[in-house]
Amino acid sequence: MATIINMPRLSDTMEEGVVAKWLKNVGDKIEEGDILAEIETDKATMEFESFYEGTLLYVGIKEGETSPVDVLLAIIGEEGEDISAIINGNQESAKEETATEEAKEETTTEANAADGVAIPEGVEVITMPRLSDTMTDGTIATWLKKVGDVVTEGDMLAEIETDKATMEFECFYEGTILYIGVQEGETAPVDSLLTIIGPAGTDVSALVANGGGVSAPAEETAAPVAKAPEKAAAKPAAKVEETKTTSTTNNTANGRIFVSPLAKKIATDKGINLANVSGSGENGRIIKKDVENYTPAAAVEAAPAVASAPAAGVESSEEVKNSQMRKAIAKSLGNSKFTAPDFSLNIEVDMDNAMASRKTINAIPDVKVSFNDMVVKACAMALKKHPQVNTSWTDANTIYHSHIHVGVAVAVADGLLVPVIKHTDQLSLTQIGAGVRDLAGKARNKKLAPADMQGSTFTVSNLGMFGIQNFNSIINQPNSAILSVGAIVQKPVVKDGQIVVGNTMNLTLTCDHRTVDGAVGAQFLQTLKTFIENPVTMLA
Repeated sequence: MATIINMPRLSDTMEEGVVAKWLKNVGDKIEEGDILAEIETDKATMEFESFYEGTLLYVGIKEGETSPVDVLLAIIGEEGEDISAIINGNQESAKEETATEEAKEETTTEANAADGVAIPEGVEVITMPRLSDTMTDGTIATWLKKVGDVVTEGDMLAEIETDKATMEFECFYEGTILYIGVQEGETAPVDSLLTIIGPAGTDVSALVANGGGVSAPAEETAAPVAKAPEKAAAKPAAKVEETKTTSTTNNTANGRIFVSPLAKKIATDKGINLANVSGSGENGRIIKKDVENYTPAAAVEAAPAVASAPAAGVESSEEVKNSQMRKAIAKSLGNSKFTAPDFSLNIEVDMDNAMASRKTINAIPDVKVSFNDMVVKACAMALKKHPQVNTSWTDANTIYHSHIHVGVAVAVADGLLVPVIKHTDQLSLTQIGAGVRDLAGKARNKKLAPADMQGSTFTVSNLGMFGIQNFNSIINQPNSAILSVGAIVQKPVVKDGQIVVGNTMNLTLTCDHRTVDGAVGAQFLQTLKTFIENPVTMLA
């Protein structure tokens, strides 16, 4: 029997994925544990493993294409098995979800309207999430919040037991918990009502009575379409529509343009005439990507006279689709910048001793230590002496971390990743150097696992190799601080009352004022300066 495989949720914040590369082709034999494809998420490019055996019968998302989570990715079954009914039953919904990121919201809205239930302003209905590709239901292991608690984006709501592991479930909204639909120890299907968040005191009794207004009614309405008799009845209409479409140009029939609602809205906002757009959807239907990729070529061709005149200059712009990584960076750093009241402290460090020590260390065969490795080690040791900096803020509590995990910002082609050196304070300089090089290589080759980027308690960002002497970084939440490292420069300095040539480096500590006060940050920098200027103290 054929098995449908949907686009998996490979990270807790993943909403859509890009198939970077298929490692299997249609017709290939698949064993459990085989790697089917490489999928780009909002955090990394990850290998996707098959949990089934059989033959790869169908690929629903081509290389380079983007698709929301839970859309048809592939079908595995017995060789020669007829899967036309499965494809026909899933293809239309898959195309609609690819065409619009708002499809689920529209379906939910229509279902609520049909039942006469309106979602109050500011209220968010949260359903049981699909935390793994094979998850069909989940069990609430522990609620970390209760009814009446105020929650903010990023708070952990509950621990949910899936078919593979017990995972923390993060909140993406702000407000007060108004209702909990699944109690601790209870099991509920994916997409069933989990909780409701909104302004304190909002009456949600009608939503609760309606099951949260989730999309179950819409699914029940749509379910009969999958039955054979109704499909058979629909085929003649489809043929008539195809006949009409092929008798005209583009995607029109008797003057009507076939276009998805979202594509129509985008075209209206951009002032695009849909009659000039060719549709790539079923029966020539215009979908979101057709409008986004449309360029008015005819208008350019129709203006040869203007092109022959002397031009004062050419204005041109290009829209480049945001990668999953850029979206994640925008969301994370935007949230940090506009929620954390930050401040920055600067200090200048004498690097003469550090340069001499590094030269001595690197003279040892098969040993290579960078200045950045020395800074990371010094940060870990300074954090042990100043635990207030090694904290995380929540609305109710300040979390003091007994472990020290330093994140190191790494520039990659699509943006920025922060792999984490675990238990940094317990590692030697050479171990830190090897760890940083290994993780940086994985980051640039898109081979980092989610575990490699989670759990940091402090972050170091270094732009010194680009000649940057001073800069302020944005805090990598939930950290309380981030250190910006500048370039080492030669300049005149005063030593023992004499002006001599010295080597200095500027450090900038950006702190979250909710957890770190100015005096605490200044004391941390003084300790850090002592370690860096006297590297032998880090070996004691």
